[in-house]
Amino acid sequence: MDQLKVKIYADGADLESMKALHSNPMVKGFTTNPTLMRKAGISDYVAFAKQVLQAIPDAPVSFEVFADDFPSMEAQAGEINSWGDNVYVKIPVTNTKGESAAPLIKKLSAQGVKLNVTAIFTLDQVREINDALHPDTPAVISVFAGRVADTGIDPVPLMQEAADIMKSRPKAELLWASPRELLNILQADEVGCHIITVTPDVLNKLKLIGKDLKEYSLETVEMFYKDASAAGYDIPAR
Repeated sequence: MDQLKVKIYADGADLESMKALHSNPMVKGFTTNPTLMRKAGISDYVAFAKQVLQAIPDAPVSFEVFADDFPSMEAQAGEINSWGDNVYVKIPVTNTKGESAAPLIKKLSAQGVKLNVTAIFTLDQVREINDALHPDTPAVISVFAGRVADTGIDPVPLMQEAADIMKSRPKAELLWASPRELLNILQADEVGCHIITVTPDVLNKLKLIGKDLKEYSLETVEMFYKDASAAGYDIPAR
């Protein structure tokens, strides 16, 4: 793990979990979104964000706009940006009508607003957003590699090319979003991603890196045996 260059960000919306992960030296930042917040039962968006930033004042945290028209997105982005120097404003690559957010992204980035442009799936989107970013303003381009993989497409070549495209914006970081397994952390590191968002279930698997496979096999056999015994399963002899 010490040799990994990719930064691990925790993805979630449970305040207590975020506080605990903040003390984990492997976790370098945090992301959340309205869907995760709704699943966590959060009803007051601003109050939750302020609680998070009070607990985590010294690591990057991304909060997303949820308006669907660009003037309202801009207003929300300005408010979110005012919450702290460690805040990144998440802007979706398009609105629900499929209209590109690139003009708004260009405007905000030129104003020095740190952005996390999200819901990116294609290299054309990477190119468009990369071109819209101001070279002197930090930003994150979040490519949903895990969801790309869900469609049967290998995301590794896509992420490799995205990393190459983004070399023209040295202050922009490529983020591997929606990982599905621990292997994705190693893949993200290998192709040059700067960040990968990791859910708690994947984060818990970090201790398995380098584990002896023969030992792992035996532990799996023991698990099956213990669970069958605990359940009282029986196959009567004929």
